[in-house]
Amino acid sequence: MFAIVDYDTGNTRNLQKAFNYLQVPTQLTADPDKLAAADAVILPGVGAFAAAMQALRTRDLVPVLQQLGQAGKPVLGICLGMQLLFESSTEYGEHAGLGLLSGQVTAIPANIGVKVPQMGWNENELQQSTSPFAGIDHEYTYFVHSYYAVSPASQVVASVQHGVQVPSIVQRQNVIGMQFHPEKSGQVGLAQLATFKEMVSANDFSSN
Repeated sequence: MFAIVDYDTGNTRNLQKAFNYLQVPTQLTADPDKLAAADAVILPGVGAFAAAMQALRTRDLVPVLQQLGQAGKPVLGICLGMQLLFESSTEYGEHAGLGLLSGQVTAIPANIGVKVPQMGWNENELQQSTSPFAGIDHEYTYFVHSYYAVSPASQVVASVQHGVQVPSIVQRQNVIGMQFHPEKSGQVGLAQLATFKEMVSANDFSSN
């Protein structure tokens, strides 16, 4: 069973439908015991970084998620959920994140000739050829965001170009993030969720 973190943010219904299609049972929960008992924890998110972190703090979930990630529990952050995995964000001030990934979330520059937010389909470029997510190379996924992660190259599995290099999949061992919406990215998105499912089943996160 995969636990989807329930903190009143994120497109959880479509995400649950995507996992149901992949025959992965899910539970929407904010219960620390249920999160700890799950095979994997999914952290979705839509909206502003600070508000999302406050929602997690209100539910006393920040230390829970940090402890689970540090203990080796598979954690998948999606869209804003991916950004929350990083150390900090400059969205409307300086805000601390969960710190499970190295790096900072910052604004896509508004003066480099691209539309902000990035809203629509973009082509992924694989950065780590040995990754289980290698099938995403040259495939298109759906993005909606104004901020992006400035991440060490060692964590960047794939990226897209939107005036700057935007990490689209990141990984540090058992902690994985997807900046795009896999649940809105058709068969390509489902394939990435299926890859994550397979990694959890095999307990194999050694490629990064």
